[in-house]
Amino acid sequence: MSETKKSTFEQQLFKAADKLRKNIDAAEYKYVVLGLVFIKYISETFNELYEKLEADKYSDPEDRDEYLAENVFFVPEIARWSHIHNNAKLPSIGETIDEAMEAIEKENKELKNVLPKVYGKANLDKASLGQLIDLISNTELQAENEKSKDLFGRVYEYFLGEFANAEGKKGGQFYTPKAIVKLMVEMIEPYKGRVYDPACGSGGMFVMSEKFVTEHQGNISDITVYGQESNQTTWKLSKMNLAIRNINSQFVSWNTEGSFLKDAHPDLKADFILANPPFNQKDWGIDILQDDARWKFGVPPNANANYGWMMHMLYHLAPKGVMATVLSNGSLSSNTSGEGDLRQRMVEEDLVECIVALPKQLFYNTGIPACIWYLRREKANHSKEVLFIDASEMGYQKNKAHKDLTDEEINILTLTYHNWRKGIKYENVKGYCKSTSIEEIRKHKYVLTPGRYVGLKDEEEDSILFKDKMLVFSKFLIQNTEHSEKLDTEIINVLTKKFPNQNWSKINFNSNKVMENIAQTVFKEWFGKYQISDDIPVGWRKAKINDFVEVSLGGDYGKETIEGDYTEKTICLRGTDLPDMKTGMPERAPIRYLKASKLEKCKLKKGDIVIEISGGTEDQSTGRVIYINEKILNNAKYPMTCVNFCRIIRPLKLEYSYFLYSLFDYLYTRKVFFNWENGTTGIKNLNLNALLEIFDLLVPQDEELITEFDKIAYVIFNKIQTNNAQSQSLGKMSETLLTKIYDHSLRLNNL
Repeated sequence: MSETKKSTFEQQLFKAADKLRKNIDAAEYKYVVLGLVFIKYISETFNELYEKLEADKYSDPEDRDEYLAENVFFVPEIARWSHIHNNAKLPSIGETIDEAMEAIEKENKELKNVLPKVYGKANLDKASLGQLIDLISNTELQAENEKSKDLFGRVYEYFLGEFANAEGKKGGQFYTPKAIVKLMVEMIEPYKGRVYDPACGSGGMFVMSEKFVTEHQGNISDITVYGQESNQTTWKLSKMNLAIRNINSQFVSWNTEGSFLKDAHPDLKADFILANPPFNQKDWGIDILQDDARWKFGVPPNANANYGWMMHMLYHLAPKGVMATVLSNGSLSSNTSGEGDLRQRMVEEDLVECIVALPKQLFYNTGIPACIWYLRREKANHSKEVLFIDASEMGYQKNKAHKDLTDEEINILTLTYHNWRKGIKYENVKGYCKSTSIEEIRKHKYVLTPGRYVGLKDEEEDSILFKDKMLVFSKFLIQNTEHSEKLDTEIINVLTKKFPNQNWSKINFNSNKVMENIAQTVFKEWFGKYQISDDIPVGWRKAKINDFVEVSLGGDYGKETIEGDYTEKTICLRGTDLPDMKTGMPERAPIRYLKASKLEKCKLKKGDIVIEISGGTEDQSTGRVIYINEKILNNAKYPMTCVNFCRIIRPLKLEYSYFLYSLFDYLYTRKVFFNWENGTTGIKNLNLNALLEIFDLLVPQDEELITEFDKIAYVIFNKIQTNNAQSQSLGKMSETLLTKIYDHSLRLNNL
């Protein structure tokens, strides 16, 4: 069967099972489903041996020792799948399964207190439970041409990943994405010896190690796994996961204290260590572990356990051992609370062999950028050197929230590492990998961020490509110049019509400063030359700003990384970004993650006005403002909103948008907003609600005059943006040219 069909089977099985979940939380439902998958598996393997023994007249199929000799779980009659399936439609099916779990634990000591006994709970719909049993029973059709261990192992592993995805942040506590585990295992190659994971979760590192051994024609009995987990329910998942793979989990332990406070394997020296410990763990117990023998390089800080985990693993590493651990990128550069000193000592002891920077969004429990540290006692061919690999741009978007590495990318990374270690066919590749001396690392003050060493990826040096790029910029500039000249004519026509006494043909419309002054002058002449008084001019009326506003919306700063429901990548404009908007997209504007519901509410649209409401000082008021047009929206790579220190003003009609923008800009430049700020010292805040509700305007009674102003303002602001586009194009052309010159790659005869 092809890999695609296998994947489809597991996906279909999970989707069908998930439909039966109904109102049960994914965190609880995973034990229901995975427990049934487990009991189905051990029944399958039991039945296979049972039939062989039954066919042998000298054997007793009910003799427990026969199963013990073959390393197969003995399943008592009340726990066999046929009994469970026959009772699937009865209201008592929940109690039947719980009794089966207890019977299996009683007969198999290694499963004591491991199996879930949650099926009799009132919140579990028994009809749906019966349907779930029928669904899992149908896997027999799939298993006809496959080993049941492989099938159910795959199903269990796939279900673990899907439940981790469903649980989001909590899911990452028991599951490390398969691609990361595979990369770590393929690189350190645990063929033979003791494999240790001090934060083993659901046992993924051990399962992948077993796969590695079998795929490379090794003997699974040549490795022994040691693990520790502080979460009991997660430990139970790992015990079932390993049992399905027929991996001996005798030394996979659980205690509530965890590996730091109660080391379950104090005398272990492991040949291979693989781990994905909690990122940046706080308050982990260093206050009572100050003099612990594990802290060879110094006492790690209580505020962050990253270096505590590494030193714990190094303590358990055999003289010729190798370890790989996932940590947050902060571990590569932090100098907080002595972490820089700890990192320096590890480097100087020549323990750091390789650092791999990973892509973002790989993990279920965090969007924090992560890396893999590879540490080795004996570095053979590369003493006093570290291999840096930057894989941060690898991966593909698996879904909206997560990325994944392809098998091909994993192979490339693995081959790079092994070639470097062997000294065969390895070359430094700019932007990807570099073998770096400790001497060079000293110059960087022991910061181990791969990007510092591998540099930026080389752009193609093809002269044709360079000429094409210059041609594109030139064409863009010409087109914008032609467009600009047309706008000049249009501006002269509309301004002459409204203000015939001015000689507009001599104005330099290519100056943004001139254009902005014209915009202000037009607005003042049109709306601002009259003072509010009892004598309202004929054809005018008094109004409030709110009369032209549909809604005033608060922004959101969201989260720096994906976290729970915060999954939508968004550009969040701050007050400091608004002036840059007149030149296109502000490069400084932060990219954050918002909830989908919040983004839907506050996503910027054409005609919106963004105004700064916080951040004023004694010298500069709040109230910087920008009008959102199609060009700005089209230039943005992601949806846009503003932070919660700004507000979105959405006009009642699109025709009011330039009027409102011009009004706010007019009030800001004339420092009117100083009068509408709260606070007397420090940061000032604009009382926007009061401004919208109280501030008096004089506006034409004929609304068509506002529409006419909108047309004139559109032409003026379009011209300003065209000027900016020309400026940006020239800037890119000069930057490209200067880069070539500085790289000594452009010769005089190529100009």
